[in-house]
Amino acid sequence: MLSPNSTFYPRPLGVTPAASLPNSPSAPLETSRQLVSSDERDAPYFRSLEEVGIRLNGPQISAVRHGKGPLLTLAGAGCGKTTVLAARAGYLMEVSGVHAGSILLVTFTNKAATEMKDRIAALPGIRPAAARAVQARTFHSFALTLLRHYGVQEEIFGESRAQHTVIKMLLRQYGMSEAFQPESLLAMLSAWKMQGSETNDLPEKSQEERDAKRVLLGYEAWKRDRSKMDFDDILLRAAALLRDPAVLKPLQQRFQYIMVDEFQDTNGLQYEIVQKLAAAHRNLMVVGDDDQTIYTFNGARQESILEFDKVYPGARIVTLDINYRSDARILGLGSELVARNKRRRDKRLRAAGHRGDAPRFATPSNAEEEAAWVVNQLCQQVEEGLHTYRDIAILHRTASSSRAIFEQLVLKNVPFVQHGASPVFYDQSLIRPLMDHMRLSLNPRAMEALPSALGPLYVSRDAGLEWIQHSEQQQAKKYPLIHLAKWDKLKPFQQEQVKERIKLIKSLTKLKPVIAIQEMRRQFYDKYMESGDPSIFTHYKETMLETLDEFEAAAKKFETVEEFIQFADELSRRHREMESLRRAQDSDAVQLMTIHRAKGLEFPCVYWIGASEGIVPHSTALRQDIPEDQKAALTVQQTDAELDMALEEERRLAYVAITRAKQYLYVTSPASHHGKPAEVSRFLLEAFGMEVPDKRKNRDDSRTGNHASYGSGSSNWKGNGNTNGKANGNESRTRNGNAAYARSGSRPQGRDAMSPVQRGSDLRSADQRSAIRQSDRRDFEVLDERDEDRLSERRGSGVIRNHTAFSTTGVSQAASSSNSSGSHSSGDAERTETVAIWKCSSSTCKAWLRQKPDGASAKSSKKATSGPPPCPLCSGTMEASTRKVPVTGRFGR
Repeated sequence: MLSPNSTFYPRPLGVTPAASLPNSPSAPLETSRQLVSSDERDAPYFRSLEEVGIRLNGPQISAVRHGKGPLLTLAGAGCGKTTVLAARAGYLMEVSGVHAGSILLVTFTNKAATEMKDRIAALPGIRPAAARAVQARTFHSFALTLLRHYGVQEEIFGESRAQHTVIKMLLRQYGMSEAFQPESLLAMLSAWKMQGSETNDLPEKSQEERDAKRVLLGYEAWKRDRSKMDFDDILLRAAALLRDPAVLKPLQQRFQYIMVDEFQDTNGLQYEIVQKLAAAHRNLMVVGDDDQTIYTFNGARQESILEFDKVYPGARIVTLDINYRSDARILGLGSELVARNKRRRDKRLRAAGHRGDAPRFATPSNAEEEAAWVVNQLCQQVEEGLHTYRDIAILHRTASSSRAIFEQLVLKNVPFVQHGASPVFYDQSLIRPLMDHMRLSLNPRAMEALPSALGPLYVSRDAGLEWIQHSEQQQAKKYPLIHLAKWDKLKPFQQEQVKERIKLIKSLTKLKPVIAIQEMRRQFYDKYMESGDPSIFTHYKETMLETLDEFEAAAKKFETVEEFIQFADELSRRHREMESLRRAQDSDAVQLMTIHRAKGLEFPCVYWIGASEGIVPHSTALRQDIPEDQKAALTVQQTDAELDMALEEERRLAYVAITRAKQYLYVTSPASHHGKPAEVSRFLLEAFGMEVPDKRKNRDDSRTGNHASYGSGSSNWKGNGNTNGKANGNESRTRNGNAAYARSGSRPQGRDAMSPVQRGSDLRSADQRSAIRQSDRRDFEVLDERDEDRLSERRGSGVIRNHTAFSTTGVSQAASSSNSSGSHSSGDAERTETVAIWKCSSSTCKAWLRQKPDGASAKSSKKATSGPPPCPLCSGTMEASTRKVPVTGRFGR
């Protein structure tokens, strides 16, 4: 039974009442009016800005005044970086006398490029012609213009569905229909290209790598034969073109001042383009925030900011540290949280935003209750006139984690816009086959459900459906699937599988939905979805299993399959009705989006849901918290250094979520996730000064008798309650000690085309400058969607981004080098012992667990005799076996 009343408190569960909420210091009130005296040479420019309401603070003035040479501008969240970029462009033209056509301003999205142009055009004293001459564009727009000027005429092939269709066609052609997921192949190819590597150089050591390479080379050949190129090709070919001095030198002569926005998001190839353009004069200003590097899975490199002054010795560094967005307590929470990261440039934001309310925290029992609480509260806020719907954003970590909130919004008729164009959870390609099997159990002749039932039978959907339809014309059957049992193109064992599948479908209607789903997963679906090379596609599989677990959680509240299907169909119908809100620019609707997609945005009121261990930080970043015997069974091993980097990116993601809020922030941490206990996110506890033990260190300490743990009901959290959030360990409280917060009964790119490359600095006429075709502009609208989303709904935190089949030697060496100091000596590695284990009975799963030793407690022994545990990776059955393992002293040897 869900509690209808949400309960928000001033501290997260587990934080001692003595702990104070972090608070950012107030920023000084001086602006250019006080800081720039009237007798200074550039005073007229700043006075003109003040007349239109642009009053710059000290750090902003310093960045705007920068002349020649490299400049790193560290722009904290909400610190006015767009204003600084536009004002500096105006300063260069109005004060320094720089020709407008010599300024190149590069950003990531069409929306940002257009906003930059509009800001520059609105500056006082800037003539319309000069504003148009400034080249404010995306990386892809700049690169495409360059390619078009040099005669590249290929059409842009950028629609993801079309790309997936081509990959699926090639997989069928090569007899690998079930081996790979198209989105995973394309994502890995993109990561490979963004390293500056060619498809021909893809590795081919294993059979899986050779198969993947064959498909991707076929994809490249398909594009080449049809004169098409995708968005990655645009950057790759432009970078290659810039390696020609005859192409590069004229561009260097023209663009004397280069500014790059969102610099932390640049990948290796984009950075190479920028470096080449700026190499002759070094007049490069980059603006970014290393604390907001959250796209490493898309190739972004935090090192671009961290090592900028090493790449450009003598570079100036200006920190924009005055935040105009958030309440000081919201900003303080975010600042204290992200300060725990080690790989970052030290900075502390000061608050100048409007006062709102202190952050509030809640610990609902699960995602269902969390959704009910959030929607109930926001509806109450709107009814009381505190907010409009458009003031409110709900931020979540992954696509699957929005399922419960999506349902509540639809069921309570709350207008909302779901960003990312994601389908209803039950209509996702991963979930649809299971739903359609249940639909067939209710109506065996539901012909619209047949296509997705054919895939798990390893039957070609087109050919199989054609055979069924042909056979139906000859003789209709109650279960049309039975026609496949007489199809001569199927082998006898496949025909038997068809009969067994029909038996299963018949039985589903008698089961509870959650049991029906578990039975389908056990009998065929997990094995079907996990086909393919595990070393390459582990990250996709982790996301897949997370989605399937969420599917089971959603089904638990229904008693019958019929009730469940009716609910899902009603959701789809009502969602279609609400889609019109997406097309309305100023509709009064709640904004529902991933944290990744929210970056760069701000809202008066933000609900951050899923602030629990395993969600944020994501489970893929918590591999160090898995016991060694289970960790050893994982297909892809990661070094401690890689896991540390992954955890820091998760912490940056939490920082981005918090700093989207202006006046009101509500954070919910469900006490269970997919049926398993979940602690409040360590990031929140750390921000309040609580010390969270490092379990890897604890395992080492256990050999010397020092025992500690994270995540159990008896673990100790240490904090001192200091205002600055720094813990000294003088005071400890148990995890369950905060009874004050326990709830009864529950637990917790631009339109103006660049002029063609010139031998001098002369500007051509407007019609000559229109190098980007109209079709290109339409394609860039697709690219803009892709760039903003960064595939974050389909992919996790980017933890496993250096996949075996698609990693470069340099990356591998760096990773191994960084971890070499923590490796065991060869002598230790040679000492082994044979131990009793449980191993997965599935031939495709390599998981194993160490059995409890004879000296375990009576309670543990009693558990052990009850039978083998379920497989931690595939949830299958396990069987007894033995294995040689290194002697570690883990059990007191």
